Amino acid sequence: MCSMCPVQADSKCVKEKLQSAKELMESMPAGGVPDPEEVPGIYCSTGKATCEDLKFDRECICGTCEVWKEYGLEKVDPNNHFCLHGRAT
Repeated sequence: MCSMCPVQADSKCVKEKLQSAKELMESMPAGGVPDPEEVPGIYCSTGKATCEDLKFDRECICGTCEVWKEYGLEKVDPNNHFCLHGRAT
């Protein structure tokens, strides 16, 4: 989850999931991992995005992310990462 992402910025669902995930991570034993549906930023690795209030018509800012740059992801379409239509693989 990118806190500045225009697609997610106004999503009540994402904000609630972030808070829930933070609380969950704080209470988990070391090395524990939350269920995918409890984490708002995984998107198409698990299926269709669970938050339905994302703004898919807004432009992504993925290209400003250092991880994006490090892995050369500028060659892909960032809109595919939100999985409006389901799992990517």
